[in-house]
Amino acid sequence: MIGRWRGSRTPRVQRTSPLAAVPTPPSAGVLACRVLDPVNEPVRHAEFAVTDAVGRPVVSGGADPYGSFVTTVPAGEYRLAVSAEGYTPYRATTQVAENALASLGDVTLQVARPPELPDAGDWEIESAHSSIGFTARHIGLARIHGRFTSFAGVIRVADPVEASAMHVVIDAASIDTNMRMRDDHLRSADFLDVGRFPTLEFYSERFVHKGGNRWAVTGALSLHGVTRTVTLDTEYLGLGNGMEGEARAACRATTELHRDDFTVSWQTMLARGIAVVGPSIRVDLDVQVVRKG
Repeated sequence: MIGRWRGSRTPRVQRTSPLAAVPTPPSAGVLACRVLDPVNEPVRHAEFAVTDAVGRPVVSGGADPYGSFVTTVPAGEYRLAVSAEGYTPYRATTQVAENALASLGDVTLQVARPPELPDAGDWEIESAHSSIGFTARHIGLARIHGRFTSFAGVIRVADPVEASAMHVVIDAASIDTNMRMRDDHLRSADFLDVGRFPTLEFYSERFVHKGGNRWAVTGALSLHGVTRTVTLDTEYLGLGNGMEGEARAACRATTELHRDDFTVSWQTMLARGIAVVGPSIRVDLDVQVVRKG
């Protein structure tokens, strides 16, 4: 990406790099690097974030199939952050000159040490520092965000952790989308039918380590009188201590539910044939658990 715009009065600079044939806007340069793992294989899923000297975001993106990242930026000083799942982040500061290539060369990411796992025993979900939220498509355009405000659960951590089990109970009537009329409709027989099915329940005894801090937690979700197998894509965040010294662990998890799978099939269409409510629901969980006893 080094060169000049056609018609520019900038003097031609002789280069041997193949980037020399690619036009670069006036007063700009090129920032580049290649990301490798400890055995010199490209890290294809690496993510890049470039900020200016005062920390303002400039550009971000992912590596190409060869682990490379190339971007054109105005001349100046920049900070580059490189991250990839399972690796320790890399950070560097570099100066990009006008009409020149600033290359960091090969950046080798070191394998991150996995966070310490919780001790065996019963861990209780603390609702005050946890959330169960969801997102649904509305009229094919906007997204409606909601949450359940009342829930409880316990994780029985085993040794090994893969043999653990969890049970979560959610109060269906606690659904909250910040609009009373809509919440009343969601509680009705058209959707959750909370009079007949007052709770949603999730039970799992299948924890699969996917590498690094990623886990798949697969279990049975009972919703609207129907039970289906659901897998939570889970990111384990590690251990810590609360204000009173109590042991805590935290994780984030996501999954996608299809309403028809649970016979929550109410629908109405707009005049132009667009569904008012989308067919799938994204569920996002942020969970803190506290060691019981």
